Amino acid sequence: MKHQPTIGWFNFALSFLCAFAFVSQNIFLAQSSQYDLLLKGGRVIDPANQVDKVMDVAIAGGKIAAVKAGIPSSEARKVVDATGLIVTPGLVDIHVHIGHGGAPLDWFSPSARSHTAPLGIPADLMLTSGVTTVVDAGTAGADTFLQEKEEVIDHAKIRVLAFLNIVANGMNGGLEQTVDQLDPKLCSDTIKKYSDIIVGVKTAHYWTGRPWDAEHTPWAAVDAAEECGRMANVPVMFDFWPRPPERGYDELILKKMRPGDIHTHVFAQQFPIILSDGKVNPIMGEARKRGVIFDVGHGAGSFWFRNAAPAVQQGFVPDSISTDLHQESMIGSALSMANVMSKFLAMGVPLDDVIRRSTVNPAREIHHTELGTLTVGGPADVAVFMLLPGPFGYTDNGNARLEGNGKLVPLMTVRAGRILFDPSGLSMVSWQNARPQYFNSPKLSSDPPSKADDFPR
Repeated sequence: MKHQPTIGWFNFALSFLCAFAFVSQNIFLAQSSQYDLLLKGGRVIDPANQVDKVMDVAIAGGKIAAVKAGIPSSEARKVVDATGLIVTPGLVDIHVHIGHGGAPLDWFSPSARSHTAPLGIPADLMLTSGVTTVVDAGTAGADTFLQEKEEVIDHAKIRVLAFLNIVANGMNGGLEQTVDQLDPKLCSDTIKKYSDIIVGVKTAHYWTGRPWDAEHTPWAAVDAAEECGRMANVPVMFDFWPRPPERGYDELILKKMRPGDIHTHVFAQQFPIILSDGKVNPIMGEARKRGVIFDVGHGAGSFWFRNAAPAVQQGFVPDSISTDLHQESMIGSALSMANVMSKFLAMGVPLDDVIRRSTVNPAREIHHTELGTLTVGGPADVAVFMLLPGPFGYTDNGNARLEGNGKLVPLMTVRAGRILFDPSGLSMVSWQNARPQYFNSPKLSSDPPSKADDFPR
């Protein structure tokens, strides 16, 4: 009498064959697919290429492979249905703070030189807002940049570039008012050494309240930063506190700043953006004609609706939108790039223009025109948003409120072809329909994890 196979053995064999067929099919699809990822049917807004229409975006090898309508789903390994959503280039935030800067590691110790805590936040946190490139705004100087590079930049999934502080020690080290720290040659040499990462110079916080003296002259930090900028052939970003008549705002933007230099915190409380008659100060237009760039740099103390709203209503919209995210602003009224962008939607700036000032404009300001665009062959940095109808309230740093009727909600961020943020599972299958591996329980921590797919994340 022949031995009959047991039901258990039969089930095992059947499971093996199904798994083999599944793996074989996926290997075949991976080999036959023209694209790695296809974002299908979204409203693609790519101001760099004058695109604003329903299209598909295909990605292969970490690059944008095609942007057109009607790409067959069968040509992609992974397909994301973006119907009804907004697909943009990955956002470029040119004012954030990462790392320690000049803050000593023992800043909390009574014996520390400075007792100010590091203000930097985790760089990859910005991926949750559709940002794929951040620029650290002078947290580190020439003496502290290598630490920032090795501690943060070299390990981040997001692309991190930097403005180098003219203060060699950087921020929060207690040396920002030490004139000997303003060394243009050291600054320039450091920028040239790390020219693939450092995009400009930053000056900030210099002598904002105390009387002038022989050492602390009004324009010392500004002049040193400009000298470094000329030597290294890079733009300067200015965080500035006017103290007329010795140090006036008009002199900064009409005389000191060069074409291509960036004034961040443009809508902060200390600037005469709006005159007593409610009109935009004419010097703003004059400076813009000179080539001066105006950036938002929202932060925890640099954005007031009383300056921003009237300016926007009169046509003075900042060239670039940025957050100045750090330890305080990330839980304050700045919150995120999407939140700051939504404020400008609430002030009446059209969506495509908000996207422009969050992608291609800041990319050009830092001389990285390969960023902030969905150009075929460029980096596959993509953001997907939902425009959620309101009402919503937004706040400024003066504890005032603005009502809006819409809000940008980030749903997915793709960086170099990898899906690094997808909290709602746009790119994922329902768990009931997951592949067999998802239902396996690993016996050892070294075993492959139970995943529904192997797409790079």
